[in-house]
Amino acid sequence: MAENFTRHRQPWKADEVAKLRTLAAKGKGLKEIAKALNRSEESTKDRAKQDGIGIAKLR
Repeated sequence: MAENFTRHRQPWKADEVAKLRTLAAKGKGLKEIAKALNRSEESTKDRAKQDGIGIAKLR
């Protein structure tokens, strides 16, 4: 089942990237971070790679 993401194809805001960094630093998994940001896992993973942020499941 596909989930609906309200942020679909929307640009990332600075506060979202900051939250991504914070959650990744706390060792949260990709799925949990994506859900917290209301983004898809793919979008979250791509942004993390773009900014050089290590996520637990990417390591």
